Amino acid sequence: MFTKESKLYSIFKSKCPQCHEGDFFENKLSFKILKTTETKSHCPKCNLKYMREPSFFYGAMYVGYGLSVAMAIALYFISVVFFGLSMRQSLFVIAGGLFILAPWSLRISRVIWIHLFVKYQKDPEKRVK
Repeated sequence: MFTKESKLYSIFKSKCPQCHEGDFFENKLSFKILKTTETKSHCPKCNLKYMREPSFFYGAMYVGYGLSVAMAIALYFISVVFFGLSMRQSLFVIAGGLFILAPWSLRISRVIWIHLFVKYQKDPEKRVK
């Protein structure tokens, strides 16, 4: 499931969608939002251009919205079912959880977005530059 050839491996490790080897981001995950979302211009291994066109990653906002909704539902379910919190308390848990997970959500939504458009190429001769 998490072999090098799988999309899930590449998404969760933030690797290049084409070769699954090169890093996608300049910096490691942190709470410095401007630093944590800096994307490399090209893959260091296969030289794939990450910015497919101007404003390419605007579509990642839709992925991020979907992830945020899924996380909010999961946090609500956990807070109500497992901890028996009220609606008001659950809202605080959801807001706090979404705030804490925001850097991860921003990064993973960009990686998912580019993986929708670029296929994995095992053969280096067939890779797009």
